[in-house]
Amino acid sequence: MIVTDNNKQDLLASELPLVIDFHATWCCPCRQIAPSIAELAEEYDGRILVGKCDIEEATELTDKYGIRNVPTVIFIKNGEIVDKFVGSMPKAAIKEKFEKLL
Repeated sequence: MIVTDNNKQDLLASELPLVIDFHATWCCPCRQIAPSIAELAEEYDGRILVGKCDIEEATELTDKYGIRNVPTVIFIKNGEIVDKFVGSMPKAAIKEKFEKLL
């Protein structure tokens, strides 16, 4: 799912935990983790909402969370950030963060 300034409120209001992958089209590490994030989004479908947010298109959301580097992946539960990481990370480590979010 694509996260934008227009749909952010609906996503944040969901009862499901939310993972947002802040990325940029020109970012090599963003492209490296994208397949892992997509696979985990499918694996956790119905239990965790997973969205991608292009920092150049969703400036309000990027500013709200103080995103300065990409990729940055934030983990939100009950409207609060409970975890995040910046940069590339192996799929197994990302999956551990998904598990902690449940």
